[in-house]
Amino acid sequence: MDSARDGARAHASSWQSRVRRPAWLDATGEWFRDRARLLDSPLATHHVLLATTSVLVVIGLVMVLSSSSVEALTNYGSPYYFFKNQAMYAVIGAIALMVASRVPAVAWQRLAVPALLATAFLQLLVFVPGIGVTVNGNRSWIELGPLRGQPSEAGKIALVLALALALSRRREVLHEPVKLAAAMALPVGLTVGIVLLSRDLGTALVMMAVVAVMLWVAGIPAKWFALAAGGGALIATLAVVTSQNRMSRVHDWLFGTADTTEAIQGLAWQPVHAKYALASGSWWGLGLGASREKWSWLPEAHNDFIFAVIGEELGLPGTLTIVVLFGVLALAAMRLVKRSENLYTKLAVAGIGAWILGQACLNMGVVLSLLPVIGVPLPLISAGGSALVLTLFGIGILLSFARAEPGAPEAIRARESVVARSLAVLPHRGRRGPRDTSRKRPTKG
Repeated sequence: MDSARDGARAHASSWQSRVRRPAWLDATGEWFRDRARLLDSPLATHHVLLATTSVLVVIGLVMVLSSSSVEALTNYGSPYYFFKNQAMYAVIGAIALMVASRVPAVAWQRLAVPALLATAFLQLLVFVPGIGVTVNGNRSWIELGPLRGQPSEAGKIALVLALALALSRRREVLHEPVKLAAAMALPVGLTVGIVLLSRDLGTALVMMAVVAVMLWVAGIPAKWFALAAGGGALIATLAVVTSQNRMSRVHDWLFGTADTTEAIQGLAWQPVHAKYALASGSWWGLGLGASREKWSWLPEAHNDFIFAVIGEELGLPGTLTIVVLFGVLALAAMRLVKRSENLYTKLAVAGIGAWILGQACLNMGVVLSLLPVIGVPLPLISAGGSALVLTLFGIGILLSFARAEPGAPEAIRARESVVARSLAVLPHRGRRGPRDTSRKRPTKG
């Protein structure tokens, strides 16, 4: 029996030696192995965050141009009006990202309290007549001359930095409810509290999700999250029942829209036409620029409902690409949390990641009718200057922490020294020494 088994093995080995794998298969396997080895680099998180963010911003610029061209041409006489504004803010955001990424990681702790106080002041300006502006029922905008923005976007960053500082300084007493509440009172009150007063429920929900994730990373006992979830649900319920607009939207989401022209043309208009856009896009989409809903059918097509236009024009591959890219951002943030050495960095990274990814999930959930309509943009994709600039600034903070990962500073110095040596050599290339005129060519004679 042993001889028969040995003979079978020899036959199999002989057969495998005669059958060669295609060269392209070997090359593909080697390519994937090389990419996997790159993840072992200390700067892998930095590169993944930067590359993924760049791709999302480029996709956002393309889709803002496509989804806003009709409205821009109708209202402003140029199909590029919104696109040019978004491109300008993308450049400003890129500068903000680069500046934030070069700030030393330890400096963000010192900037936490000034940032909290400054953003609280800006958020209170929304209640000042002549400065605060009401948009879609929410008094969450300020307008100073030609500049208009949402200070709550800056408030998200201030909340993350200040809450991370408070929790990391009181890590020994986080298991005591009273002392934990005292530590959270100032950061949460000056951000989430003011946003709730301005009736911006969408932003408040994003901020509460940020607080929940940061508390989880800080190691708060799980049983407390049931109480926190109950408190958050109570606040959200009060915000809904005190607004007829929100009540109607939640009713339509829970029980469906009445099959009447008046109902469909009311508050249900946006979610209904978002479904039309996704349905007409089907599997493969109508093609870039071929959306029908952007022809004044879908309100906010380039803002909160841009994901519907992506599905209509680019189909399932387009929407899945967006989901995968945000998933890559989530994995990069989780890797950064795992590799960070101090609690403050872990909390700040978790907070910024929860902000961007939680807001993306809320936006896509609204477009897919998995959630009632909540006015939050799709990060890095939707049109909006203050949102884009401050989101890129937040990612710049993540890059700053990624540059402080174990082994990353040494890798950066090594790379910079190589670049410096290369640049030092370049000016000498092409130079020739002084011409020796003492030696003369022999003359023929």
